[in-house]
Amino acid sequence: MVSQVWNLAKAKKLDAMTLKHLKDSSPLGAILATGLMSRSMGREVMKESIAESGRQVAHKLERFLNTLGTIATIAPLLGLLGTVLGMIKVFSAIVSNHGVGDPSVLAGGISEALITTAAGLAVAIPCVIFHRYFDGLVDSYVIGMEEESIKLIEVIHGTREEL
Repeated sequence: MVSQVWNLAKAKKLDAMTLKHLKDSSPLGAILATGLMSRSMGREVMKESIAESGRQVAHKLERFLNTLGTIATIAPLLGLLGTVLGMIKVFSAIVSNHGVGDPSVLAGGISEALITTAAGLAVAIPCVIFHRYFDGLVDSYVIGMEEESIKLIEVIHGTREEL
């Protein structure tokens, strides 16, 4: 994308409409468009505007990761809560019957404990996997966008000739 933008800049085809299209095209496009809008104000201003835009784009990319991480953290705790409640049910059956008594009452509490534990883990495990995957993916996108932005700054301000 940076080479396409550079070719448009050399051909002096970076008008407001082209920059708007670039900004709406992708997260990297939004960062590059922001930098190009401030290119005439100097390298430092351009770099700062790109950094600010990059922070906003990174925040947008990470917007659902906290929710996914929270679900991954809470699901096993909810399973554990169900386990504790099931065991309380078992012990209250033992106490109320003054002994082990009816095994079907004990089995119901133990079953409840095991089902809630399994359900909590069944939710948590995929959530942890997807959270880590998407977190790594966002990190790699952010690093790639930083690299491309630096290339654009260097090319626009003449410290680099090739992309």
